[in-house]
Amino acid sequence: MPAFKSPAPGFSVRFSPFHENRLLAATSQHFGLVGNGHLLVLDLSAAGPAGPGLAPLFSFPTSDALFDCAWSESHDSLCAAASGDGSVRLFDVTLPPAQNPVRLFREHAREVHGIDWNPVRRDAFLSASWDDTLKLWSPDRPASVRTFRGHDYCVYAAAWSARHPDVFASASGDRTARVWDVREPAPTLVIPAHDHEVLSLDWDKYDPSILATGSVDKSIRVWDVRSPRAPLAQLAGHGYAVKRVKFSPHRQGMLMSCSYDMTVCMWDYRKEDALLARYAHHTEFVAGIDMSVLTEGLLASTGWDEMVYVWPFGSDPRAM
Repeated sequence: MPAFKSPAPGFSVRFSPFHENRLLAATSQHFGLVGNGHLLVLDLSAAGPAGPGLAPLFSFPTSDALFDCAWSESHDSLCAAASGDGSVRLFDVTLPPAQNPVRLFREHAREVHGIDWNPVRRDAFLSASWDDTLKLWSPDRPASVRTFRGHDYCVYAAAWSARHPDVFASASGDRTARVWDVREPAPTLVIPAHDHEVLSLDWDKYDPSILATGSVDKSIRVWDVRSPRAPLAQLAGHGYAVKRVKFSPHRQGMLMSCSYDMTVCMWDYRKEDALLARYAHHTEFVAGIDMSVLTEGLLASTGWDEMVYVWPFGSDPRAM
């Protein structure tokens, strides 16, 4: 299956919502502790001696680590990246590196760890920071639209609802997941989701009430936000912290996860035997995953082994 050796450990990978053969990847030198970063645009249609492969179309060096990235939902060449220097960077991949980033937002006081573009309204995105806040941005504005405060510790991730244009959720080291409405200054729901830090979360694309969280406690929990006293399901199978969770855009109930145990797992939380597949193709922490919106069953992952893999669900990511 297609694979690419990146210039540094990988932290995030995203399929383009416009081009089925294009991916975005965020990397950081020295595991994000010190050094530079690179934002990579990869082409899945590149052909090599062994068949289809991944090749870099564009590479944008940055002065600090990159921890997350997201494509614009309204413009096929625009994307955003979360940086370790506290900045949010907006790139236009049709422009050369010297003309990027096209916008540089410096409002967070600490590292920006998560970023997510609104798939419904399409004109706004969120950043999540270790300064305990989230910020709402528009690519056309020189400053943030709003700052959301309420978490008591680092905010690691934010995820927009796939159905409601004003609703999003956040994951924090304060062990909670919080649901917000951009029209309200405070969270509309606080879920004591885990006994340890919550690193990631995502909304079910078919049921706007279902939210999944991934934690340092090695588990994934699935919640109905209408009745959040107890999780609908708890998925156990990872050996270390769950770094990211992602719901399928094509199959209800299916989600993908990655972990510091160096594996990627596929689940259906509605089934008694929820674990559908386990992939152990990485040789270091797996930090980024995604599922293609345009090609059903196409998966991607990246990790600290500096590899980016793309493969169809049900196949071996290392098979050529």
